[in-house]
Order: sequence, then C-alpha cells, then structure tokens
Amino acid sequence: MKISQEMKSNLQDHFGYSEREVQEFLSNTRNQDVFSKADTFAGKTIVVEVVESHGCNSQHKVGTKFYFDGSGNLLTSLNPKKICIFALADLDKLISAIHELIYAGIDPNEMRFKRTGCSDVGLKCGGWGHIIMEVRVEDRK
Repeated sequence: MKISQEMKSNLQDHFGYSEREVQEFLSNTRNQDVFSKADTFAGKTIVVEVVESHGCNSQHKVGTKFYFDGSGNLLTSLNPKKICIFALADLDKLISAIHELIYAGIDPNEMRFKRTGCSDVGLKCGGWGHIIMEVRVEDRK
C-alpha cells in the first residue's frame, strides 16, 4: 500500500508519533492493512440497542441505544446522560468482532452472535436487574 506524505503526517498528528514511530507503525503490514481501511470505519456508526430489560438500575429500557463511531469511540453527544459501566463492559468483544469482519471484507451485520448482556445477573440470581443488547452497523449519516 502506498502511503502519501499527507497520510503519514495525519498519522503522526493523530497519534503524536515521532517520525521514527510512524515508520515503525507502517513497517507492520497488519497496520498498513488496517490503516488502508480507515475511510471505511469513518463512514460507519456502531449502534447498540437494548432489546430486553428488567430491573436496570440505570433505567436502560428496551429501545435505549448507545452510539459509537466506526473506530469504537463512544459518541457522547448521541448517548443517554447515564450509561451503566456494566453494560459497556461487554461491548468491547462485539466491537472487536465488527472490526475483524470489516478488515476481512465481510458485512459486520452478518455476524451470527450479535447479542450480549450486562454483567448484573438479575433479581432471580441475586442481582438487581439485567439488560440484553444487540449490535448493528449503520452507514454514517
């Protein structure tokens, strides 16, 4: 992959890398592949929607949505004022799977196992409540 000087400068500015670190980063072929797909990620929004909820202390109800950019950064301005850390904690696995599918050129919405739940086991098992969330990827508007 041919990396322009402008792309190298953008990489250096974004990560705060020295010139040597940029070269080290680009010497890894996996990094080159990931970097070559940056535009794909920039055009995506990861949406996590609550599909089941009972007894959630943070009041996450069915239909509550959490939004992330294609890189997996929480888009704070689009999200509820409160987000339970126990809900967020398990989303890293799904977002990582989305990334791997995109890197492989596969539609991430074809993922077979796209649901997860918060770590609270719910009232019946000695906890307080429980939510189940489902992930999908949308084109950025």
